[in-house]
Amino acid sequence: MAGNRTFTMIKPDAFEAGHSGDIIKMIEEAGFRIVAGKVTQLSAELAGKFYEVHQERPFYGELCEFMSSGPIIAMILEKDNAVEDFRTLIGATNPAEAAEGTIRKRFAKSLGENAVHGSDSDENATIEGNFFFTQFDEVGIRKVAAN
Repeated sequence: MAGNRTFTMIKPDAFEAGHSGDIIKMIEEAGFRIVAGKVTQLSAELAGKFYEVHQERPFYGELCEFMSSGPIIAMILEKDNAVEDFRTLIGATNPAEAAEGTIRKRFAKSLGENAVHGSDSDENATIEGNFFFTQFDEVGIRKVAAN
């Protein structure tokens, strides 16, 4: 059964280019609700921990360097079938292969600077969301939204 939450990051390239607002607008217009969000910057060490699944790949060092090069926006999103629907919204990792109207087609610069991260499974959405947020973060945001 598909879950109703996923994790995303607006990456340093899209943040620096001023695309965060447009990306968030696309996310909300696609029916996702932001249940947690924050602007932060990863150190190279934290980027390495987040992407440790790729540490044996040749691009790992470059990925960690890029992801620690500037601010990001981390978000937990909610919607039925969240992971699959969000993967469709962001498009292929390579923007040249991404479908028209997807986030990566509109905002990604290249395969390496592809504007957003999106969890690839319900399990990874939980792991990745927990990397950036505690239960307290989500409860606090829900209380603010309810007032």
